Amino acid sequence: MNDNVAEIDRRIRASFAKQGLMHTLGATLDAVAPGLVEIALVPRPEISQQHGFVHAGAVGAIADSAAGYAALSTMPPDRGVLTVEFKINLLAPAAGERIVARGKVVKAGRTLTLAQAEVFAEAQGKERLIAMLSATLMAIEGRDGIVD
Repeated sequence: MNDNVAEIDRRIRASFAKQGLMHTLGATLDAVAPGLVEIALVPRPEISQQHGFVHAGAVGAIADSAAGYAALSTMPPDRGVLTVEFKINLLAPAAGERIVARGKVVKAGRTLTLAQAEVFAEAQGKERLIAMLSATLMAIEGRDGIVD
């Protein structure tokens, strides 16, 4: 891993570790690469809705974070990231052994970045697309994305 890629990985993982919501959901940061981030969670009753599926709020949260961290991975080290807006399409119930959000940058700009996340339900070794998110993210100057 070259120094730049290692620094991006360190930066994203340090920021993710400080996200209370991701901790509450039991989400894990499974992969980090420039412009790409994968976040997963294991379904459990505490994050379910009335029919037993993972709640759309939890699905949206990991998708937003995956897209946001993908965007942050393309920004200079002194920048933080904030979501300006997102739209999510829920395509199927969030049911499986794991729910995985894969965020990727579509177009990185100096101030605004467009990213998307695809969310999959994994069951019996197969993936099923359950949601798609598109997001606009803003680079915040003078912040490294980590609150002490």
